Amino acid sequence: MITLVLGAAAVGALGLVLLRKATEAEPPQQGFSWSLLWLLIRRRPVWAAGLAAVVGSFALQIAAIANGPVSLVQLVVVMELPFTLLLSAVLLGGRLERREWFALAVMTAGVAGLLLALAPSGGDPTSVPLSTWVVGLALGAGAIGSALVWARRTTRRVVATALAGVAAGVSAGLGAVLVKPVTAALAGGVGSALAAWQTWMLLVVGGVGFFLLQNALQAGRLIASQPGITLANPLVATLWGVGVYGEHVRSGWWSAAAGVGGALLVAGVIVLSGSPLLEGHREAPEQAPAAGR
Repeated sequence: MITLVLGAAAVGALGLVLLRKATEAEPPQQGFSWSLLWLLIRRRPVWAAGLAAVVGSFALQIAAIANGPVSLVQLVVVMELPFTLLLSAVLLGGRLERREWFALAVMTAGVAGLLLALAPSGGDPTSVPLSTWVVGLALGAGAIGSALVWARRTTRRVVATALAGVAAGVSAGLGAVLVKPVTAALAGGVGSALAAWQTWMLLVVGGVGFFLLQNALQAGRLIASQPGITLANPLVATLWGVGVYGEHVRSGWWSAAAGVGGALLVAGVIVLSGSPLLEGHREAPEQAPAAGR
């Protein structure tokens, strides 16, 4: 299962790099931009390749979540960030400096420490009452909506970009949460999965999540958006996995070890998010044709 998740992280990282490459020629902007989306579809084939990689990553995550706790899977998925750096060096140019290699090691140690300390297991998404689903999804939607509204109202671009990243991360976490009952329903056949309301909600959340991710990538520098994209996802998944699905995690002194692992993870993410490799090399925007030509 860990192999599946690491594969999902690597393929997802490829998708992020390609999506970032596709938007490099466009000026940064806040909020959704349907015109930008249409432009990318028409003029940026690399964007389609990035989309295909994101879909492939999600498919691998689905396979992993079907065989393990959602909190464990989403904790490992954060390794997408180191893979993104490595692939950025290859596809966008540049190299990892000593500081980045050290941060990568710290982040990896943090993820390993969290997995060892928490050791998530079990969980049953099929026993969750509808009322709990309604409240949980409403809270998630409220968090996303609040982040987007705040991002539009603030005059500080770095804050707006960070909030865009949080919105994208929360959406990704909710998508992973919904995958679990869908895969459980698939055990009864495709008909059972199609009859489950979570399947259709997953399609909605997945679509919204992709647009939120594209919005976060375009909103500004990744040093601001990447921490939210990377950290909000496993936080939401762990809260749901343990608090709603009943996944078991270690307590007692293991909680202190988990705290250390979490601190290492956050520190590594923050340092790596400031890497120039995540920014790529922005091209000059294409000039509109002059009138009369």
